[in-house]
Amino acid sequence: MPNRPYLYHELTNSICTICYRKVEAKIIEENGKIYMVKRCLVHGPEKVLISTEVDYYHQTRRFIKPSEMPLVWNTPIRYGCPYDCGLCPDHEQHSCLTLLEITDHCNLQCPICFAESSPHRTSYRSLAQIEFMLNRIVENEGEPDIVQISGGEPTTHPDFFEILDMCKSRPIKHIMVNTNGIRIAQDREFARRLSEYMPGFEIYLQFDSFEAHVLKDLRGADLRRIRQQAIDHLNEFNISTTLVVTLKKGLNDGEIGDIINYGLQQKAVRGVTIQPIQAAGRLEGYDPATDRLTVSEVRRMIIEQSEVFQDADILPVPCHPDCLAMGYALKLGGEVLPLTRMIDPEILLEGDSNTIVFEQDSVIRGKMFELLSTGHSPQSSALSLKSLLCCLPLAAVSEQITYNNVFRVIIMQFMDAYNFDVRSVKKSCVHIVHPDGRMIPFDTYNLFYRDDKEELLKERKEDIVTAWD
Repeated sequence: MPNRPYLYHELTNSICTICYRKVEAKIIEENGKIYMVKRCLVHGPEKVLISTEVDYYHQTRRFIKPSEMPLVWNTPIRYGCPYDCGLCPDHEQHSCLTLLEITDHCNLQCPICFAESSPHRTSYRSLAQIEFMLNRIVENEGEPDIVQISGGEPTTHPDFFEILDMCKSRPIKHIMVNTNGIRIAQDREFARRLSEYMPGFEIYLQFDSFEAHVLKDLRGADLRRIRQQAIDHLNEFNISTTLVVTLKKGLNDGEIGDIINYGLQQKAVRGVTIQPIQAAGRLEGYDPATDRLTVSEVRRMIIEQSEVFQDADILPVPCHPDCLAMGYALKLGGEVLPLTRMIDPEILLEGDSNTIVFEQDSVIRGKMFELLSTGHSPQSSALSLKSLLCCLPLAAVSEQITYNNVFRVIIMQFMDAYNFDVRSVKKSCVHIVHPDGRMIPFDTYNLFYRDDKEELLKERKEDIVTAWD
């Protein structure tokens, strides 16, 4: 009997990239790659690349952990995922990171912006509205892991520091500010005031490229001087910073290694987060057919371009392994020591141990203890597995290793209509708090729930009701 030219792995649900109707989708392996194959009854078939590395794809399927639920659910199950966000009781992951968008205004008009912010959008959320949204986050999480203040450009909000105070007064473990860095660069006193919110505070700094033409393509302006001035102020006050790279295939994907190496040299930088473009919002000069990047491609670029991370150092993050990968290193005594390779996946999968010890790489272990000069046993410097393999920053390993010594590289992919996978989106752990208090996965928010997009969602819900009738 003849065989199909591919291996069939599983069946899931996706959406049509044109009409956003839910459709069945097969996950197949063909020519050493993983694809999603789906068919809309109206708009026909689609084939989307999911992973360029079969082995890594299978690894993501092994890196799972028990689902962590929020304390409360915000919406009922009525139409099915992704039409009930959220969070509805059918979601499988609480909010590891919640974005709090405080304004639609921005002092840039980037050609690529999922929020479609610009100087022409002038709305700022009131303190009362922000307090309501913050209270909903706390109600859902009890002690939220990370709340990221975002926008628009949040530093343009007239009550910015009052909002920081509101966050600090609540039991939030870690606060981030998502910023393009313009105000930090131009206002040293503003940067100094930010330092007063340390510890438990971090700047999530837009940092896409060292090249003028790339920045003009992604941001509409040459921001090289602004970026360096912002880094200078952040280094001066040692404000924990993550460099955030919006990655476009063929444009800045050759700079990953340079950006990581640059970050390693900066006093205040704790890591680099790489975000392939999500096909949502404002997308000028972006062709999904040629400009898309998968997690596996970005992971391979990190390994090939970085002087630190190797294949065993970039692992799936268990809370959402399809879309998150992470590697850790320690900066000690002028040297950079990769750390993630010392994690035994079997310990992770068994789930009955919350610690790992430095016993799997004797060379690194010996060098680490030589640099620490503590004389303690490996067990006394054990790492918290929950802290290491999560979106949380690593707080400390020992008295000698603090957050200042930690450097992490994260790949954070947000699904769009092309690679949308209902099985996977149920594990999404990066959420946006809607102004009405719903907690909505980042992936679905930008497709269905931002601004006037819920009008299209109403049409899809009507389709479901019609089909039932």
